[in-house]
Amino acid sequence: MNITGEELLKKIIAHAKEYGFVFQSSEIYDGMSAVYDYGQNGVELKNNIRNYWWKSMVQFNDNIVGIDSAIFMHPTIWKASGHVDAFNDPLIDNKDSKKRYRADVLIEDYIQKIENKIAKEVEKAQARFGEAFNEKQFRETNPRVLENQVKIDEINKRFNNSFEKNDLDDIKLLIEELKIVCPISGTCNWTEVRQFNLMFSTQMGSVSNESNTIYLRPETAQGIFVNYLNVQKTGRMKIPFGIAQTGKAFRNEIVARQFIFRMREFEQMEMQYFVKPGDEMEWYKYWKETRMKWHLSMGIDAHKYRWHDHEKLAHYANAAADIEYQFPFGFKELEGIHSRTDFDLNAHIKHSGKKLQYFDPETNESYVPYVVETSIGLDRMFLALLCNSYKEETLEDGSTRVVLNIPPPLAPYKVAVLPLMKKDGLPEKAQEILCELKSDFMCMYEEKDAIGRRYRRNDAIGTPYCITVDHQTLSDNTVTIRYRDTMLQERINISELRAKLFEITRFNPIR
Repeated sequence: MNITGEELLKKIIAHAKEYGFVFQSSEIYDGMSAVYDYGQNGVELKNNIRNYWWKSMVQFNDNIVGIDSAIFMHPTIWKASGHVDAFNDPLIDNKDSKKRYRADVLIEDYIQKIENKIAKEVEKAQARFGEAFNEKQFRETNPRVLENQVKIDEINKRFNNSFEKNDLDDIKLLIEELKIVCPISGTCNWTEVRQFNLMFSTQMGSVSNESNTIYLRPETAQGIFVNYLNVQKTGRMKIPFGIAQTGKAFRNEIVARQFIFRMREFEQMEMQYFVKPGDEMEWYKYWKETRMKWHLSMGIDAHKYRWHDHEKLAHYANAAADIEYQFPFGFKELEGIHSRTDFDLNAHIKHSGKKLQYFDPETNESYVPYVVETSIGLDRMFLALLCNSYKEETLEDGSTRVVLNIPPPLAPYKVAVLPLMKKDGLPEKAQEILCELKSDFMCMYEEKDAIGRRYRRNDAIGTPYCITVDHQTLSDNTVTIRYRDTMLQERINISELRAKLFEITRFNPIR
């Protein structure tokens, strides 16, 4: 039975809570909007995603190193980066519902509805023509698809032009012309569009005044830029080289929604790659290809990804593209690859008065490097994996199961050790096996309930392998290993377990 994206998202959110992945923050106090806590299974999955990114980016690249910069930074940094003056969202209120919305998100949702119409036309044609269906040709020739695509292009062009010119009146006019209504009141009774700065501010020191106002960082990139010369000199790094960082960032999202997709406190995984001016487009193309390979290496269907090349570029960029993932609520940005030119380093040179040039020993010249950035949201990657792996299956006997087909190297627990019964020495033998494995693998141990129920619980949290200890184990030192995705079972000697698990849980990071 087909369900809507909204229904699927509700199921995923409920599953995430029931099985210890994600909880509403401060839930016993009725929660905080757009702030979430990761539970016992969620924190393991999150750590595994972060570690896989770090190994792929730092461990497997000889010229990329990592840092961990502070959340509190000198406030002039955010003046130099443009965040104080330009880090804004266009907000609009509905006079009837008294609800506030991001104007760009209202337009984005309107465009998504048109894209859904195109997707339905493609789906109907695919069902009609079967294997002979050529989707590319259909999209390029079908009148209804072309008509809707023209609408999308015209809306995007007008909004981008208005946003670039800060023409807030035209953005409101566009919303009214498209007859975009408030989801709560159903009316078009809108206020003017206003800009709202997204940074959280606080005071440092014993006296609260403007002179000691600082900001919670809205991104992790600036911590890399202000440390780039320290890293280059102490690490004797030669261009091209990269600096990677993971960490928390904070944005005062007024309209935060879609579960953990858009939060006020979130985690980024970023790498800034410093290159010689003139070489940036070559490296921009390289990192676009490399980052997409990384995503596909996790086994996610390639059709769930697409590229979105920016028509309107940020003030610091000369090229930018997003890797978008098809969430239940549509294709949304998952990772950005940007050619940031030398904007950031020059801005910090200007505001700090310090020289940040790189001396190139090969050309015997000094210059300010250009930068190519890869930036991915860890929480968004977490959500993409949840959405991709969540399955409701009907089995041959008519029963159903919910399973998370998380790639084994990323699964919260790699293996569950399960004694068939709570007697006859089976728990003791299972504990012995557990002790041998848990120094190398995250292991789950359960002895309560029938073995079938325990299998189902481990399917629901994504445990890829279950080891069952039974009476035969006591006589011949073999166990049954049960595979999550196929539910097939194999008899294996205990002495072979460690090597077997290493083999089937190992990722080969993409360079």
